[in-house]
Amino acid sequence: MKYHRTIKAALAAIAMATPLKATELKFANFTPPFHTINASVIEKLNSDVSNATNGELTVKGFHGGELGAGPVEQYVRAVQGAAEITWGLPGYTSSQFKKTMIVELPGVLSDGESGADALCRAMDEIKAEFPGTVPVALWTSEPNIMIMKEKVIRAPSDLKGLKIRVAGATAGKVAEALGATPVQMPINQVYNSLQTGLIDGVFTGSSTLDDFKLDEVASSFTIGAPLGRLSFFAVMNESAYNGLSAEHKAAFDAASGCGLANNAESAWNARGESGVKRARGIEKNTFVDLTPQQIEQFAAAVSDVTQSYVNEVNGAAALEAMMNN
Repeated sequence: MKYHRTIKAALAAIAMATPLKATELKFANFTPPFHTINASVIEKLNSDVSNATNGELTVKGFHGGELGAGPVEQYVRAVQGAAEITWGLPGYTSSQFKKTMIVELPGVLSDGESGADALCRAMDEIKAEFPGTVPVALWTSEPNIMIMKEKVIRAPSDLKGLKIRVAGATAGKVAEALGATPVQMPINQVYNSLQTGLIDGVFTGSSTLDDFKLDEVASSFTIGAPLGRLSFFAVMNESAYNGLSAEHKAAFDAASGCGLANNAESAWNARGESGVKRARGIEKNTFVDLTPQQIEQFAAAVSDVTQSYVNEVNGAAALEAMMNN
C-alpha cells in the first residue's frame, strides 16, 4: 500500500511539473515574409503572447499564401478555420464592410491621426460586419498617393479617362469623382497590371513601393492629394478564440486590439516614408509634391464623396465615432 501511495505521489508530482499542452495559432499571410505585416503584427503578437504564457501559446505565420492562395478569401479562411488568424483588406469584399470602410474616405482622418484609434472608437458601430470572428487588430495605411506607370498627375483633369486600380468601393468613388475609371483588383496583381499597361496607375499607400516593388514598373508619383487611406483587418476564428483557456485568452486580449493595431499602423507609415525616400533617389522617377493650391483642386473634386457614401451606408454614427477626438 505504501508503494502505491508513493507511485501516486510521484505521478502527481510529474503531472504538476508537466506544462500544459502548447497551443499554436496559425496566422495566414498571403504576402511574402518580408512584408510589413510579418514583423509588425505576426511576430509582435507571437512574442507578446508567448512571453505572457511561458511559451504555452504561440502564433506562427504561414506566408505567401501557404494556407490558401488569394488575398480576397482571407476573411473566409478565418471563418472556415483554415487558419486561426488571417489578415486582409475590407476593400476586397466591400459589401461586407460598408461602415468599416468609412475610415478610408477623404477628410475622415487628418494627417498624423491614428486610424487604428478611430476604428477602435467605432467598434460598437462596425462589429456586426465581422461575423464568425473576433477582431484582432484594425488599422489604416499611410495616406494614399498616386502611383502612375507614366502619366504625370498635377490636376484632376490629368486623370480623366485613365484606368486606376483601387482596393475597394470607397477608393473607387474617389477615383470616379476625379474623372478616372476605377479598376478593383488585389494588390498582388498590380505589378503585372502596371507593367503590361492593363492599368495606368494606382491609388494606394507608398508602403507598396517597398512591399510590392511598384516603383519598378511605375515612374510617376503624386503626393498630397486627399485620397484617403486603406484599411486592414486581422481577425481570429471565433470558435478558436473561445476555445482558449482563460489564461491564454487574457494573454491574447492583452497582446491584441488597439495597441497591436497602432503598432501595425506605425510600421506602415515608416515603410511608406522609407519607400518614398528610396524612390526619390532613382533617376527615372518623377515626384510631384502638390502645392496647397493644387491640393485644393483635388479636394474640391472629391468634396461630396465622403458624405454621399456615409448616407448610402447609413453610417452617420460610425463616422461620428471615428471623428470623435
